[in-house]
Amino acid sequence: MNPAPGFKKRPDSRIVTKPAARRVQVTLNGAVVADTKHAIRLEEGTYPAVYYFPRSDVKMDLLERSQHKTHCPFKGDASYFSFRNGARDAIWSYETPYDEMQSIAGLVAFYPDKVEIKEL
Repeated sequence: MNPAPGFKKRPDSRIVTKPAARRVQVTLNGAVVADTKHAIRLEEGTYPAVYYFPRSDVKMDLLERSQHKTHCPFKGDASYFSFRNGARDAIWSYETPYDEMQSIAGLVAFYPDKVEIKEL
């Protein structure tokens, strides 16, 4: 077991994950880089919703793993990807998240200020 320490310290915090109700697409400079009917929508407090994409629906060949890493007490350790010759650290993934966040394990999410994300 690997429970999130954030929920233990702040049991009133809520993070909700559920399948996105629609197809979700990500573009960069007009080119599609991700397109899925299987996104997971994550809602956390007052933050904007974040879509997590299966890697099979992302053009991973456009990305390279970054050295950047962050930690969230609710989700775990995030690793990052950059677009080759483009936006740095634009994508993140919780590859081995805490138990409560297994629904996003291995999926990738995009920073909305670095790409365009649309529900279709």
